Amino acid sequence: MPLPGEVVQYIGFSASIALRRAARQSTQEGRRTGLWPRPLGGEPETLLIDPYRPEPLVNFDDPQNHARMEQALEAVQAQLGKHYPLVIGGERRERKDQIRSYNPSMIDETVGTVSKAEPSDIDDAIAAGTEAFRAWSRAGGEFRARVLLKAAANLRREKFLFSALEVYEAGKTWPEADGDVAEAIDFMEYYARQMMRLSAPVETYNLPGEEDEAFYIPLGVGAIIPPWNFPLAILCGMTTGAIVAGNTVLLKPASPTPVIGAWFVRLLEESGMPPGVVNFVPGDGSRIGDYLVGHPEIRFVSFTGSREVGLHINQHAAGHADGQRWIKRVVAEMGGKDAIVVDETADLDAAAEGIVSAAFGFQGQKCSACSRAIVVDEVYDEVARRVAERTKRLTIGAAKNPANALGPVIDASAERKILGYIDQGKKSAQLLAGGGKAADGGHFIQPTVFSDVAPDSALGQEEIFGPVLAMIRARNFDHALEIANGTEYGLTGSLYSKRRDRLERARYEFHVGNLYFNRKCTGAVVGAHPFGGFNMSGTDSKTGSPDYLLLFMQMKAVAEKL
Repeated sequence: MPLPGEVVQYIGFSASIALRRAARQSTQEGRRTGLWPRPLGGEPETLLIDPYRPEPLVNFDDPQNHARMEQALEAVQAQLGKHYPLVIGGERRERKDQIRSYNPSMIDETVGTVSKAEPSDIDDAIAAGTEAFRAWSRAGGEFRARVLLKAAANLRREKFLFSALEVYEAGKTWPEADGDVAEAIDFMEYYARQMMRLSAPVETYNLPGEEDEAFYIPLGVGAIIPPWNFPLAILCGMTTGAIVAGNTVLLKPASPTPVIGAWFVRLLEESGMPPGVVNFVPGDGSRIGDYLVGHPEIRFVSFTGSREVGLHINQHAAGHADGQRWIKRVVAEMGGKDAIVVDETADLDAAAEGIVSAAFGFQGQKCSACSRAIVVDEVYDEVARRVAERTKRLTIGAAKNPANALGPVIDASAERKILGYIDQGKKSAQLLAGGGKAADGGHFIQPTVFSDVAPDSALGQEEIFGPVLAMIRARNFDHALEIANGTEYGLTGSLYSKRRDRLERARYEFHVGNLYFNRKCTGAVVGAHPFGGFNMSGTDSKTGSPDYLLLFMQMKAVAEKL
């Protein structure tokens, strides 16, 4: 879909000086979220949209919602096994080599197949992105924001279908799948509004006899490499944040969940995204990963995944290839070893509930998951007892069954890795709950709790990314805080305490990007909890924040002598 000619000129820096002055002099009133000059010669226009609000979660206890989800599961089941091609410059492209996506709850069930991109496809996709960038980058923030708002509305209408697909392809339970889809809607709604704000001219001071201005421009063609654990929300946030800022991208979805990525690209196309803005290039990381990251025409890389892969990408992108004219920008989120700290003044029931929810939601396959519960000695045994009791009551089985609190882990490799950590734990700590596989037919692992874990052990230091909780005994609050900060990660953390002095101390000394008091350490909400971590948890990108889009733009200053 070519961009209208007038839209290409619809950006502030191509408008007249008079319009730019008018934009500077305008103020935000009421529900106004952005100021936009009309195409050349027009008057400034105010765009009125509702204030941002997070998408409500679905109540599946409502019989009507329960029935809609059942219908969606049946509808998606009828589409299982379909094939999805590459999408480059809006054109579908088939490849003989394919990725088979399967249901981790039922490993013999194929969700779909997708074509694998080759290096030559990466070259073509970069060329398509470069061509699309010329018009898309100049289309204006309002136009790009409207595409996101349309996509959010379309996704809202298809919410149950996308949730059902996540149940099949990612093994998410109904509430986890719904939460993921809701967050994707939130990202698009929020980033659309932020782009409207950032499209207004930057406030500058005019020197005598000069017209001085500054404005944001996009970077170019980038690589989007999202994870499988939030296969729609994170993929959507990473992709739409980059494109609403005016960039074009190559989207390489995670191999366990590529069908969700294909559905999302289709959604964007149906919402008015022009060809070449998002190019869908699934494939093996070993085959195309380094080629994509190191390509001289890639301007930035946005990555979410493991520490090991993130560090490799950062190092590889830092190199200079022949023909490369820029220092590549890397935005990375690389996991965590997150802790919930409980002191002797805490509400122990609330703490135990928060620990279990944060440790085992989506089978512990969250970078924000509580993998360490650090409890002061005075209440340690009681908290451990309550955590173990709650864990043993959790039901596990096929994610399609709403009675199950936990579904499968994502694939055989994850299953082997997690069971390996459990075997280590049995040799070095006390097993309180779980400790092995839960059922046959899928990648099911019992939610597992170990007590008296050494802070410096593998269970206390390494990201397991599965349903394994290490309970660590601390002498007192000072010791608990020391243990909490004693890893190379710094993503999320939580403190349960009734003492204001300790909450205030933790506010500054508990060194994580997202800190919570008297609640669990998972469940960040777009616009409320800017998300991103310190240290080896990544570049602290702060998704869902007013600053996020700036990672994909650069400021240009222009001075004109009058």
